Amino acid sequence: MKSKKNPQLIFGRHPVIDAIKEGKSVDKVVIQRGTTGPLEIEMRKLCKKAGIVLNYVPKERMNRLAAGGNHQGIMAYLSLIEYHTIDNLLPFLYEQGKTPLLVILDNVTDVRNFGAIARTAEGIGADGLIIPKKGGALINPDALKTSAGTLTYLPVCRENNLKTTVDFLQQSGIQVVASDLKATKMIHELDFTLPTAIIVGSEDEGTSTALLKRADETFLIPMQGKTDSYNVSVAAGMMLYEAVRQRLNP
Repeated sequence: MKSKKNPQLIFGRHPVIDAIKEGKSVDKVVIQRGTTGPLEIEMRKLCKKAGIVLNYVPKERMNRLAAGGNHQGIMAYLSLIEYHTIDNLLPFLYEQGKTPLLVILDNVTDVRNFGAIARTAEGIGADGLIIPKKGGALINPDALKTSAGTLTYLPVCRENNLKTTVDFLQQSGIQVVASDLKATKMIHELDFTLPTAIIVGSEDEGTSTALLKRADETFLIPMQGKTDSYNVSVAAGMMLYEAVRQRLNP
């Protein structure tokens, strides 16, 4: 059964299981906390096989989300877009003769920031976004609206582990760069004419330590005022502008 308030949300045992088995793009599955037995076992197996995030939440929250519907202790959020994987996208970009420019969103959780970054990335000609399956913002109607629809055609790769994704990118000839307040180089000192993936850190913590350690280069974005940091979508715009500036004026 579909929620009348949220078209992404389906609930009930058979609708959720059928959606997964039919190969529909599912963002995540929510199951009532404390659920045991055949249903819980089957959902764990199905979600693991399909690479879908499975969350356990209190019954009260399930009831609120279902808004009176009979959720039977299980719900799923259908994706509004079709996701890609980086191991499929990257060879395609090279075959097209492109110098890839990618954006890695490291646990950016606000859907409006997500949408704004997507809009900027598409506008300057970036080739795709890379997001984690767990921890980041879901692509919901607000994200689509803020992106001005670009999320429906800008490739979005949803990956299990950003650390191994960074390793794969580097092995594939992509330099991975990230902003860091401890960096010694300014952003304009990096060479963005090379195949590049730019890491955009989370709103609260910035780029995670694990990804900073893996980055080929780190950089600072110049600041002159009293503010100690930029909004994440604004910072992403600055990074992407520097990349396209260099590529248009090599």
